[in-house]
Amino acid sequence: MNDDEILFERSGGLGLVTLNRPKALNTLTLSMCRAFAAKLGAWRADPAIKAVLVRGAGDRAFCAGGDIVAIRNAHRGPAAERDQSDFFRDEYTLIQAIHRFPKPYIALIDGIAMGGGAGISINGAMRVVTERTVFAMPELFIGLFPDVGATRFLNLCPGRIGRYLALTGARIKAGDALYAGLATHFIPASKLAALSEELASHPDEVDKVLARFQETPEAGMMRVLRPAIDRCFGGSTVETILASLAREEGEWAKTALAAIGRAAPSSVKITLAQLERGRGMSVEEALALEYRLTQHVLEHEDFFEGIRALLIDKDQSPRWHHANVAAVSEAEVESYFVTLGARELRFPEMTGATS
Repeated sequence: MNDDEILFERSGGLGLVTLNRPKALNTLTLSMCRAFAAKLGAWRADPAIKAVLVRGAGDRAFCAGGDIVAIRNAHRGPAAERDQSDFFRDEYTLIQAIHRFPKPYIALIDGIAMGGGAGISINGAMRVVTERTVFAMPELFIGLFPDVGATRFLNLCPGRIGRYLALTGARIKAGDALYAGLATHFIPASKLAALSEELASHPDEVDKVLARFQETPEAGMMRVLRPAIDRCFGGSTVETILASLAREEGEWAKTALAAIGRAAPSSVKITLAQLERGRGMSVEEALALEYRLTQHVLEHEDFFEGIRALLIDKDQSPRWHHANVAAVSEAEVESYFVTLGARELRFPEMTGATS
């Protein structure tokens, strides 16, 4: 790892984490995840650290996800590099540590937050969004599924909004993120520096400091669209959802239908099954399920084809294994949920956790 990819500082009683890959939209590498987890463990045990704040360098992104091109290259490369393909285990271990961190954990979600960026923010206690925030879970377009704890946090969204976000990869801004429960506070980007200084000066008063800086963002569309989203995404099968969207009036439904049509058909069906099974799961249970799914996904070509089409060749024309969702059988979907046996991701110290 380049030592400058992730920075750790202390400011008063505040531990500061800066994701420092602005040209790469602060995407997470395996070594960044490992360094972050180690530092979080040290700060957990350090009584001088009262709270932790994580932010992204630059003004474009908080974190656009994991470095999936590196995962793809490592998985296809020499055996000596294969530990990169187990990026998911280390990333999920970090996310579990964030969710269970016993001190205030504040994420400044200024700019793009997708995939892993959602994982290291939404699973924390305080999630601050700004007028520049753009949140999305677009994994279906690379042959994956919404992971990083999304099995839990998307199921906590009101109504069927979590399903809508998962199956369409829709991008939402601050107002909608707050309505969906993905964010806790709105603070203008121009005030983040002052907020950080105030938190460093008063790390024992995080709630009070955030309340002083909090403002009301521009309203989003989720509240208005909620009845239609609940109606269209309430079906028990992907085919039912698609039929409902085809009947629905409004540009949003056409956009949603087109988005699902661009996604990997297998990913669409896996995702709906994932969310149905994940209702009420703890973060540990959600991450264990997601890890199991990733390992099965890595055995198929859609994931690598999606990365090729969107991020390597950039022709935006992935050649998915299935022509459409109707071609994906229930037996195939079930195969992704088969246990990994000894390779399962487990958090034994958190057995019985329910939140």
